[in-house]
Amino acid sequence: MTPMTIMRGLLAGGALCVAFSLPAAAQVQTTQTEAHGTPTHEVTVQRGEIVAVEGNDVVIKMEDGTLRHFANVPDSTTVTVDGKQLNVHQIKPGMKIEKQTITTTTPKMVTTVETVTGTVWHVSPPTSVVLTLENGKNQSFKIPKGQKFTVNGAETDAFGLKKGMKVSAQRVTEAPENVVTQQVKRSGTMPPAPEIKPDVPMLIAAAPEAEAAPAAPAAAPAQLPKTASDLPLIGLLGLVLCGISLTTMAIRKIVA
Repeated sequence: MTPMTIMRGLLAGGALCVAFSLPAAAQVQTTQTEAHGTPTHEVTVQRGEIVAVEGNDVVIKMEDGTLRHFANVPDSTTVTVDGKQLNVHQIKPGMKIEKQTITTTTPKMVTTVETVTGTVWHVSPPTSVVLTLENGKNQSFKIPKGQKFTVNGAETDAFGLKKGMKVSAQRVTEAPENVVTQQVKRSGTMPPAPEIKPDVPMLIAAAPEAEAAPAAPAAAPAQLPKTASDLPLIGLLGLVLCGISLTTMAIRKIVA
């Protein structure tokens, strides 16, 4: 009888039953192996414009026009602008921000093998077996339905187990898992510099001197509109002549 006889699946699907106050972990050896599959990548991009920064709070207008408030942004969060890493205290309104998130999903299969070694002390086929472990304590295990055992190179079932046989029981489990990792890249561009408009005096000083324009000719005085006729003047002149004539006649009478 070999010192180590493999019994595959003795513990598969069955709970480990402790007949005595024996720490099972002290007797069960566990090994794990991992097989990784082909990873897949997913890239998402978010863009927006910073509209307000106050302390560690940032408000960004997204591409769809919505406003998003990012509260308590850590100082360790940086944005790459012109090759420099800027934190929340160095960014400013008007900056264009792009956040690129790369999500990598890697499938893997985790195989766990739990092995316990002992000597058959009692067997109740086909449901259970009690093994004497290396520390001299007895421990009971449930036998899964249809379980086969290898004893001295020959395969047998639970009915072939006898007291005193050296056996090694194994439970092999496989669990698929997905390992998800994310990589975030933030980049931005500074807002354009504001256009400097010089004051009016500066514009006058900078403007080339223009040649003096010739003086406009004086406008001819406008003639007053003719509002009255010459009849009153003619009548007045007639009265004067009449007066002179009467005066002359009076003088002649006095002289005569």
